[in-house]
Amino acid sequence: MSRIAAVAPVVPEYSYSQAEITAELAPLLAGSPSHHAVIERMHGASGIQRRHTALPIERYRDLGGFRDSNNEFIRVATDLLDRALTTALADAGLTPRDVDYVMFTSVTGISAPSVDALLIPRLGLRPDVKRVPSFGLGCVAGAAGLARVNDYLVGHPNEVGVLLSVELCSLTLQRDDQTMANFVATGLFGDGAAAVVMVGENRNEPGPRIVDTRSTFVADSLDVIGWNVGGTGFEIVLTAKVADVIQNSFPTEVSEFLGRNQLTIADVDTWLAHPGGPRVLEAFESSLGLERSDLQSSWDCLARVGNLSSAAVLHVLADALNADPAPAPGSHALAFALGPGVSAEFVLLEWPK
Repeated sequence: MSRIAAVAPVVPEYSYSQAEITAELAPLLAGSPSHHAVIERMHGASGIQRRHTALPIERYRDLGGFRDSNNEFIRVATDLLDRALTTALADAGLTPRDVDYVMFTSVTGISAPSVDALLIPRLGLRPDVKRVPSFGLGCVAGAAGLARVNDYLVGHPNEVGVLLSVELCSLTLQRDDQTMANFVATGLFGDGAAAVVMVGENRNEPGPRIVDTRSTFVADSLDVIGWNVGGTGFEIVLTAKVADVIQNSFPTEVSEFLGRNQLTIADVDTWLAHPGGPRVLEAFESSLGLERSDLQSSWDCLARVGNLSSAAVLHVLADALNADPAPAPGSHALAFALGPGVSAEFVLLEWPK
């Protein structure tokens, strides 16, 4: 199995309190005074203290259509991933020339060539580096990306793989969408990125190893999470059924996954849950019989930067790798996330003995 050698979480330079963001966005979204009050109430109940934005907050007042927003996505995403990958490789004691495989994921912007390709000449990645850009996995893509890079490294145990995730949710702002889903989303999602350096088992770089992974797709859930793509870009699909999906599917999925590794829920020492929002985290806790303290790192991440979609669980993972004291040798962690589909991904980690 592969090991995680380094994780570098990054956020844009523009940082605002939740109240500042609400004050700026509510007039752009509200069609009536009652809408304004709903937006303020929803944003205030998010549990989020601060979020980062790709652009200065006042720029969103007159940001153009989808073309202009997407051009900003390409520019900012490339800059953020440049910083993240440079940092992660340095932390792992590696250089861009050492990278053999790149998986790139985002669901908040598009480009061809994809952002990972733009980084090849910019960072000096080898021209023969293997690339897999991904779109559409949404919030699950951070955990799914760890699993898919691991899949590659299992077959290439002498190589180095990297996962690149960037989400600039603020650039998907829909001013004319006065649905409750849009009101919730504008108070929940933040901007950020992460780079993860992973190595095959024959290499010497230290780090927690990936023991096993599991993917699942929940039947009859296609309308629960996702995008409707229209002339103005990405319109959020987000329903209250998310919590129901977690309650109905996670107890069995997690128990079976751990069981095939001779573990139980009680054997998991560190929980690395996607900080999807208060209701999502509460559903994780309730369905798995966990305490608030078990997911405290996810709650803290949500308060600090908001829901960063695919990058969010990677920020939680970075906090675990940098924890003081560090996780005990031989202890286990479970990283997991869910996204459109509804799909879920589970990654079992073990800290080196």
